[in-house]
Amino acid sequence: MKKNLFLSAASVLILSACSNPSDKTEKENIVGDPITEHIDSSIAPGKNFFLFANNSWFRQHPIPASENSNGIFRTIDDTINEAVKKICESSASANAEKGSNKQKIGDFYFSGMDTSSIEKAGISVLSGELKKIDEIKNTSELLKEVVQLYSTGAGSMFGFNVMLDDKNSTKYAAHFGQCRLGLPERDYYFNTDARTSNIRDEYLKHIKKMFSLFGADDKTSSANSASIMKLETALAKASRKMEDLRDPYKNYNKMTIAEMNKLTPSLNWSEIIAELGLKNVDSVIVGQPEFFTALESNLKKFSIGDWKLYLKWSLINASAGYMNKEVEMEDFNFYSTVLEGVKEQKVRWKRIVENTDACLGELIGQVYVEEYLPKGTKEKLLEIGNNIRSVFAQHIKQLDWMSEATKQKALSKLDKITMKVGYPDKWKDMSGVEISRDNYFQNVINVSKWRYNYMLNKYGKPVDKTEWNMYPQTYNAYYEPTLNEIVVPACNIIVPGFEGRMPDDAVLYGIIGGSTFGHEITHGFDDQGSLYDENGNLKDWWTKEDREKFVAKTKLIVQQFNNYVVLDSLHLNGSNTQGENIADLGGVIMGYEAFKKTQQGQSKELINGYTPEQRYFLAYAYAWMMNTTDALLAKRVMSNEHSPAEFRVIGPLSDVPEFYSAFTIKQGDEMYRADSLRVRIW
Repeated sequence: MKKNLFLSAASVLILSACSNPSDKTEKENIVGDPITEHIDSSIAPGKNFFLFANNSWFRQHPIPASENSNGIFRTIDDTINEAVKKICESSASANAEKGSNKQKIGDFYFSGMDTSSIEKAGISVLSGELKKIDEIKNTSELLKEVVQLYSTGAGSMFGFNVMLDDKNSTKYAAHFGQCRLGLPERDYYFNTDARTSNIRDEYLKHIKKMFSLFGADDKTSSANSASIMKLETALAKASRKMEDLRDPYKNYNKMTIAEMNKLTPSLNWSEIIAELGLKNVDSVIVGQPEFFTALESNLKKFSIGDWKLYLKWSLINASAGYMNKEVEMEDFNFYSTVLEGVKEQKVRWKRIVENTDACLGELIGQVYVEEYLPKGTKEKLLEIGNNIRSVFAQHIKQLDWMSEATKQKALSKLDKITMKVGYPDKWKDMSGVEISRDNYFQNVINVSKWRYNYMLNKYGKPVDKTEWNMYPQTYNAYYEPTLNEIVVPACNIIVPGFEGRMPDDAVLYGIIGGSTFGHEITHGFDDQGSLYDENGNLKDWWTKEDREKFVAKTKLIVQQFNNYVVLDSLHLNGSNTQGENIADLGGVIMGYEAFKKTQQGQSKELINGYTPEQRYFLAYAYAWMMNTTDALLAKRVMSNEHSPAEFRVIGPLSDVPEFYSAFTIKQGDEMYRADSLRVRIW
């Protein structure tokens, strides 16, 4: 549903700067043109277009030891982080009024940089909560502690959230589901390949080391690690696979409290829900009922002592990144080095800038918009977005596989998609968050509690359709099916390499049009989004025949991506990634056709030797220019709904006839797919 959460960015584009190159009719060259300078001409476009377009950059910019990737996203994130750093440092040095945004930003950042105080506090920041866990005597007390830990960001045992009701998007509902696991995804507990087996071994060592850092002797730490692994494996066994979580109908099971109690007779959900902080709840939505049936069994299978160890581990694991150096480094060693191949930590200021932004991004965003955002950003983003929507409407009207009745409903849904671009008109109120200069860990806890209470306070209130779930300085985007909206933060306007000048339309439409707006709008019509109607309700609006034709097309894209090999014998999971793959395919097509309506798109102009059509596809590849460690690639295949960057380029482009024409792709080329195998959905 989103762009990609593993990437970064580069420099601010001044929208009011010089004229657009597409206004010119003569052939021209652009000095400092990243679209053509990154080309590796030793690789044929039809062999691997991702590497053809980007490999020269990869060769000149290896992955830094402190990162799991390098590329356009990393470049952009670095630029954004530099801006956020200036905001943090200027706020920290100011004598800001208590309770003001600058006081909170500055003091949070200062407290994170105050390593002396953090080291002095050491593991004592968890001593109170760990003592409470030690004093648990029965299941009732255990559940009260589970609930208490939820508000601090250390959720465990089961999943809980207050979100929109998928079948009634005018109301918020209490949702319960399978829990978060210590390893990234349930298959890590069961796959028998050497890579995954090694990760399990390292995870056991990691848990043992963490308990030793908290004072347990070697024998006790080993026993604790084994017990936690057994319990987590039992929870994982009861959890659904990623691809099985994609069906909104199967993961929507509305129940009364009495029905919920039947799943777990030893648990009183009226009491649990009250402890969680909700009142007047008569029904809940359960994502995976079988998980709770298994939870009932596991509460009896494992002793209170085992569960207490599990809670301790959940607390330690959630807190480790904000603690003293020994604990933080051990957390880094497993979750960054083992799982993602990162060789060394980022310098501290980068880590604290990123966490200040993660915790107080709502406040930082207000400064970022005022001081760092180019004027006209919203207008340019909306212009591109509306052009993409117009092309999508034309596509729907011309579909040869969809009936007129379903087309009209699809067009109505498309027309009602809300486009939130740039930044919110109304900011969240964080005035109640207490931030001090001398307690970094407590600051993080205070923000977690604010978030938890913010979530709880939605229950029983009208749906706030103005809310954003991303900050303007977040280089990402998303489609939300229950609101039928797309959100494109302001920093998506950044195009590295075009500082102080407007990129040509081929670049704008390849990056902002195809990989962003086209991608997110298509999410409204992918395998999941297409199940929601124009008002955001999980409701069938298709004819039976049209739905069957659509599913047949989605099966083709699943098969296509199942055949891609990422590492060794590790294949992509086409079922799990199909929504993102459908969105990528739709995005690149819609972006291209919107571009063809521009002056440049209709010209024959060559820029640095490449036609407008070629520049569009090169720009699309530039949008996903990312090189990653092998460890991160493996992790993403096993635990993420997005295909790795390389396959987000070669996959969809292999299905686009216009790409074949632009680069003379022919039979025998590795990217060539027979016409009968090419996927065309929207």
